[in-house]
Order: sequence, then structure tokens, then C-alpha cells
Amino acid sequence: MAERLRLEPRTIEEIVAICDTMLTTLQEAAQQARRLTAAPSFGGFKSAEELRAGFVRKARGTPESLYERLEQFEAVLSGMRGAFAAGGEGFLAAENNWAARLHALNQDEL
Repeated sequence: MAERLRLEPRTIEEIVAICDTMLTTLQEAAQQARRLTAAPSFGGFKSAEELRAGFVRKARGTPESLYERLEQFEAVLSGMRGAFAAGGEGFLAAENNWAARLHALNQDEL
């Protein structure tokens, strides 16, 4: 027996608006994270440049870096928003997929 989720139109609008706010926040944070790669030098020593390079890597350039994580979260949230905007019909079917994607992102950190 397939589960179904029925949401009232007003509830859908509220959830979509929340998702839109969250997406805007994630996009703004990603813009700020993108600028973090322009970190100035920490001095002329080799160790100072290695430290700067480490901070740049944490900001952008690897799947675990801040910018990429924000992009990954934005992709998941966009999918959730789409499911809710469709009236919640696809939410239950997609819920496990999102949970698995978020869990996989967390496992990358371990």
C-alpha cells in the first residue's frame, strides 16, 4: 500500500516560502564562501603559504570544502522545494533519497 501525503494549499505555500528563504540564504553563503579563496598571504614564510593554501582548500575546491557543501545542500533543498511545490505528492517517495544524500554527505566527513 503506497503512502500518500496531502497538504493544504496554504501549507504548501508556507513550506515553499520557507524553502525559498533557505535557498536564498544558502546562495548568499556560497557567494561569500567563493570569495574566501582570495585570502591574502599570511607572510613570506613557506609555512605561512601552506597555512593560506589550507584555508583556501577548506573554502573551495574539494567535495568537503565549504563552498561545495553549500552547493550540495542547495541541490538537496531545491529537490525538497520542488516536491512540496508539486503539492507534496512526491515528498514521501523522495524523502528517503534526500535522507540518503544528506547522510552520504555526512559520511564523507568521517
